Amino acid sequence: MLASVRGPRWTSFPAVVLAALTLQAAPAPAAGVDPAALRAAAIAMDTKQIQAMGPAVMPSLAHFYSTSSDEDKAKVAAVFYQLGWKSPEAKRALMADIRTQDQTLRLRVQWALGRVSDDPDVVDALLENMQHDPVPLFRDKAACALAYDQIHLAPAQKLRLFEGLIDALDSETLQVRQIALQALQILTGQSKGFLPGEEPGTRRAAVLEWKRWLAEYRSNL
Repeated sequence: MLASVRGPRWTSFPAVVLAALTLQAAPAPAAGVDPAALRAAAIAMDTKQIQAMGPAVMPSLAHFYSTSSDEDKAKVAAVFYQLGWKSPEAKRALMADIRTQDQTLRLRVQWALGRVSDDPDVVDALLENMQHDPVPLFRDKAACALAYDQIHLAPAQKLRLFEGLIDALDSETLQVRQIALQALQILTGQSKGFLPGEEPGTRRAAVLEWKRWLAEYRSNL
């Protein structure tokens, strides 16, 4: 398994500078919340305990995520997924690992992103992974995230998602066509007769049906 891509080594910074950066980056703890208790709950993936602390803990959780090992990041990502609370801080932290090669972390990041954010760049990043990641498992689970986990999207925001999935039906990669169709079926209950393994000429008519459906969806917004 490839090592995760990382930035500059912190050890290259003078200790005083590193301490200042760390202090500057850390958010103020949520009122009445013990940071050590929050960290312990996150490592234990004790979602119920964190739910009782309330959404104000999300910036602290995001900071803990960003300063943790890949193993602990995966645990916090699972907590983000279970909580389903929107958080720009959590979204920024997770997006930093949207291309990680750590398998457990990558899958949990892809699944969690749509449960902390409705920003369009989340959908764009998942569509990119679904279509172009060299690892078939990562492509497949990005499609799962698009199908099941974009829980905060309003109908107008789903237009971008549907456009990307329909465009992916023209992919040269069979698996991409298959998972794009599966996501569309989950989201809409329809297939439009699209068969991913057919020849391009045969697939084209079904893609046109999907594009007509998309135009109607747009007109009804």
